[in-house]
Amino acid sequence: MSGISEGAPLRPLAGRLPGGVDLYLLGPDGGIVFADREGVRELGPEREFLRFIDDGQFAHYLVGDAKTSPERPSNATVKLGVVGPRSAFTPHAHGGEHFVLSLGYAACGLYDAVRGEVTEVPLSPGMMIRIPEMMPHSFANRGTVPLTILAANTGYGIDHEDYAITAGEAERRATGVSVSPLIGASGASGASGADEPGSPPGSVALTGTDTDFGTSTSTDYRALAAELRAIEDAQRIRGVGATTVRERLAARLRRVAGALEGPR
Repeated sequence: MSGISEGAPLRPLAGRLPGGVDLYLLGPDGGIVFADREGVRELGPEREFLRFIDDGQFAHYLVGDAKTSPERPSNATVKLGVVGPRSAFTPHAHGGEHFVLSLGYAACGLYDAVRGEVTEVPLSPGMMIRIPEMMPHSFANRGTVPLTILAANTGYGIDHEDYAITAGEAERRATGVSVSPLIGASGASGASGADEPGSPPGSVALTGTDTDFGTSTSTDYRALAAELRAIEDAQRIRGVGATTVRERLAARLRRVAGALEGPR
């Protein structure tokens, strides 16, 4: 069903909202419908979304913006993300801790430094995961429809150089050469796309030395790069995963429930 038809429950509420109040409906098929006292519309990449780490992935900020940083606080960002069907982000590490609420069927690949292995955590709708700062990870959509997530990062917006440090960037930092902007920056060169999640990011301009980085200079970038490459290898071998028969049945029931819920 389209995002506008999913937004039918918002129509009777839109005109009653006080000025400045926004209402969002996150549909079971990945659509996001927005309402304020002016009316109802579907949010889409053409206007309200920024590129989110990789081509084909999108983010819509609720708190902070792409330029948020420790030097330019809100000190945290909260954003809606839309992850393309059967796709994954390029593995990366954030300079700050990271919370992700999944509203669909996702998987989070994490590097466990103690065990020296990649751990994959399947997520179902309503599950939220906390990822500590600088922990190598990736995030995949196991489903065949767009996946909506709610992501909160402490300290960093997409444009910050430490928002998403990839294996290629960690390798460059290990040699003492910085890169700006990173693939997280809106409009910057990035990974080849959602259908090749393990591929290296595109080329970007070299701009300085290790002293330019916002993360601690004690970070072992060679080790970080190796851990991120391990997640890339796991993605190539395992793929993004798939939904189970039970999950597909639950998704159908959730769509039926979504059509029945809300004011009419």
